[in-house]
Amino acid sequence: MSKPLHQLIKKFRADDISNPNPQASFSEVMDIRLSRRRLLQSTGALGIAAAVPLGLSAAQARAAAPSAAGRAQTLGFRGVPFSTQDQVVVPEGYTARAFYKWGDPVGIAGKMPAFRQDAGNSAREQALQAGMNHDGMAFFPLPLGSETSDHGLLAMNHEYLDNGLLFPDGTANWNLEKARKGQNAMGVSVIEVRKNNGNWQVVRPSRYARRITANTPMGITGPARGHNLMKTQADPRGELVLGTMQNCANGYTPWGTYLTCEENWSDIFTNPGGNITPLEKRYGIAEKEEGYLWSKVDGRFNSEINPNEPNRFGWVVEIDPFDPKSVPRKHTALGRFKHEGAKVTVTPNGRLAVYMGDDQRFEYIYKFVSKNPYQPNNRSANMRLLEEGTLYVARFNADGTGDWLPLVHGQNGLTAENGFADQGEVLVKTRLAADKLGATPMDRPEWITADPFASGSLYCTLTNNNERGKEGKPAADAANPRNNNLFGQIIHWQEALGDGTQTRFQWDILVLAGRSDAQKAEHRGNIRGDAFGSPDGLAFDNRGVLWIQTDVSTSTLNQKEYAGMGNNQMVATIPGSNEYRRFLTGPNGCEITGIAFTPDNKTLFVNIQHPGEGKGDISDPANPKAVSSWPDGAAGGRPRSATVVITKNDGGIIGS
Repeated sequence: MSKPLHQLIKKFRADDISNPNPQASFSEVMDIRLSRRRLLQSTGALGIAAAVPLGLSAAQARAAAPSAAGRAQTLGFRGVPFSTQDQVVVPEGYTARAFYKWGDPVGIAGKMPAFRQDAGNSAREQALQAGMNHDGMAFFPLPLGSETSDHGLLAMNHEYLDNGLLFPDGTANWNLEKARKGQNAMGVSVIEVRKNNGNWQVVRPSRYARRITANTPMGITGPARGHNLMKTQADPRGELVLGTMQNCANGYTPWGTYLTCEENWSDIFTNPGGNITPLEKRYGIAEKEEGYLWSKVDGRFNSEINPNEPNRFGWVVEIDPFDPKSVPRKHTALGRFKHEGAKVTVTPNGRLAVYMGDDQRFEYIYKFVSKNPYQPNNRSANMRLLEEGTLYVARFNADGTGDWLPLVHGQNGLTAENGFADQGEVLVKTRLAADKLGATPMDRPEWITADPFASGSLYCTLTNNNERGKEGKPAADAANPRNNNLFGQIIHWQEALGDGTQTRFQWDILVLAGRSDAQKAEHRGNIRGDAFGSPDGLAFDNRGVLWIQTDVSTSTLNQKEYAGMGNNQMVATIPGSNEYRRFLTGPNGCEITGIAFTPDNKTLFVNIQHPGEGKGDISDPANPKAVSSWPDGAAGGRPRSATVVITKNDGGIIGS
């Protein structure tokens, strides 16, 4: 769920370190707590009850429940080799096909403009089409509450944009119309999909079709609703904000709503006067805008003019995909930071535990616990569950234990004297509050997923951190055991009593990514099987197979320490086996992201983001196919991010 065009556009400044607090590093011990797999090799180990994986309805949850036979014991496909082919490569016996591409019409009746290969679509047309750079997504069976696997809704994020592809002349002749088109190329798509005669298609027109952009009205819930820090001249009540953007990974709820997560929103804002406040600095807002250029023509994104507008971004947004007229809601109770995703779990007493990473170097892992329990037969009540609860931040102790530290006003120094006047201010300043509590700075926490066969068992990808160990920066510690960490790791923790409402946990490291032939020890992994680095996307299927996607930057892809490792990839493992098998490789210059299975596990949707990304700031509008022509091929005008649908040729279960 940070690299050249990523650096200046998708993740511009994303890897700049805005956490100045090296003392938060709790140990310099190179005690690599490599996974105690006995914790998960038996669902009975520690007396943990097998957990029903969260589906999108009570019926789907029943259908997706772990079988009596238990977790899958083997991976049933032959791994594919490293690849530099400009295409999606999957194992023999599988088919992968791009079927929802940037610029395709979303399917609103009477409003379905075709994509122009010359990038000539208007801002208004872009608001009716797939956005750029597909990222996290989820599948919702139709109708709501059903168990169907051949008809449903796909909700997906469009994380960022590339001005070199979006416009025929790139950033030349910049104006408000161009900024509006960029704003409409971000956000979220909701599309209807159906499988007919074995082939998946986007249903057009569809009454569910919807595009949510950086200008879509959204409500605000929770303690920061109406707060002085959320009020603007356009919204003096602090209750309604326009838009969502930089939507990276995602989540979904058991009552059938989609959670989109605002990650590198600070890239959009500038303070051209240079009077950067401590709050702006902590979140990465800079004086100059070098990527999007919106603030040059749209004062909403100039924090010198609108100092509170940045505070209205950095939240988890809930969207009802079944109601295209519903108003999305930003849930401030879940904290404000650079959200990578939001993994929702139901605890033994019915309350929700939502796990989230803050994707920047030396940032933190968070958990939100709802005040009230989930009610399987009361969707309207469940719609309020993310409005009240307690937000925690994680501290990983060197002895393999951990603590969830509550971010509650009046506790642990979160007082007015220390700059936190009330709970709303604690949440607007989540990063500063977590600093105050002494949370553990991590190596870019990204996607988090929950094991369907072990209640309270969570995994998080820590993508990389080449700043760890440098002068003035936190050094290697137990949970982040490598300085100059170029390959990343996956960390695992087990909640006390298998209960997400508890405030204690035990942790270990599932795997250190890397390559066995690396010359330097810090670049060697402990992978048995197919090597990978920079893990990002992460999700379990309902058989207990863990799927891992990589996001190696284009400045590093197949070069330097990654030489010979080809394009970004997707691998599978069964926790406890330490065997990793490569299932997919992507086209040139892309990131592999987005994981969504149908309930029967027979269809896998994956997103291919930024195919063709080069090493420059933005793509060259005069030569858009310099790196890739995927998915349209040589006849196409420019590379396009797209959703890929993957099925097994014999109609069987993916990965079996």
